Amino acid sequence: MHIGITGTGSYVPAKIVTNRDFEEHKFLHTDGTPLAYENPVIIQKFKAITGISERRYAEPNLNTSDIAFLASEKAIADADVDKEELDYIIFAHNFGDVSHGQSQSDMLPSLASRVKHLLRIKNPKCVAYDMLFGCPGWIEGVIQANAFIKSGMAKKCLVIGAETLSRIVDPYDRDSMIYSDGAGATIIEKTEGSGEILAHASATYTYEEAYFLFYGKSYAPKAPDTKYIKMHGRKIYEFAVSHVPSAMKNCLDESGIPITEVKKILIHQANEKMDEAIVKRFYKSYGLSMPKDIMPMNIGKLGNSSVATIPTLLDMLRKGKMPGHQLTKGDVVIFASVGAGMNINAIVYRV
Repeated sequence: MHIGITGTGSYVPAKIVTNRDFEEHKFLHTDGTPLAYENPVIIQKFKAITGISERRYAEPNLNTSDIAFLASEKAIADADVDKEELDYIIFAHNFGDVSHGQSQSDMLPSLASRVKHLLRIKNPKCVAYDMLFGCPGWIEGVIQANAFIKSGMAKKCLVIGAETLSRIVDPYDRDSMIYSDGAGATIIEKTEGSGEILAHASATYTYEEAYFLFYGKSYAPKAPDTKYIKMHGRKIYEFAVSHVPSAMKNCLDESGIPITEVKKILIHQANEKMDEAIVKRFYKSYGLSMPKDIMPMNIGKLGNSSVATIPTLLDMLRKGKMPGHQLTKGDVVIFASVGAGMNINAIVYRV
């Protein structure tokens, strides 16, 4: 008997925002002065580094909890489970429900409770709670679900990652082009013969790294006193490239699986160049070169949707929506993420 992922679902918003849609934006430095380059040059450099050409924004009438509900419905149907038999709903997000056109976050009641309400689950023993763990939140939710089931506290868990980052970005900050909206959901339960969490690892670095991602004011000098997502991009890049490969290696070594058996690496889609550097360094630690097609990417069309990126990517792979990539029974994959905290985690998983 193993513990694995038996169902996946995702919600990718229909609204496409291309890089050209940012050509009329007024991008500023942190001190409020204009950037030295014209927007087409800024956007071209942005695309070369991040790989992002498009991103998705949620419809105005949908909040984070709404798109999470839609993804959860699909995951429950995919796993063919009775929603009343769910023991836990673990919802990883970072900013709660931020209504379109608003800036205030709403997390009362918890978003997990809202999803349970929308699913119309009557069972009071289905415990719903939120997880604030930065972009690695979905992976950490899966790790917790695994622990609940292994200890006998649960049999079936719904783990969700969802975010509407487009509503908490500073339009004067060029980093606003990175972020997008989306939701991914998974059912975790005991399985027979397929699906198995082989090893996992987590870490939190706060001594110098706690505020690499933070809530800050707009770069516009006379903007309202509203807070937006901000980051020290260079510090995050250096931190991720230095720490994530070793976390992945430690997790893989614990699993006992040879690196040559790893079929895919599903890494948080934050920055294409950064992700490539992480995976190359991971393979270098074994004296190997990064294999071709080991790292399926959807950031180019979907942008960075934080906790939603990996479960969405997994769902797309399982449903045959990633051309050139596929998963078959028995394949070993690695999930890995890094984000606000600064948190790092990884899972070695056999499909």
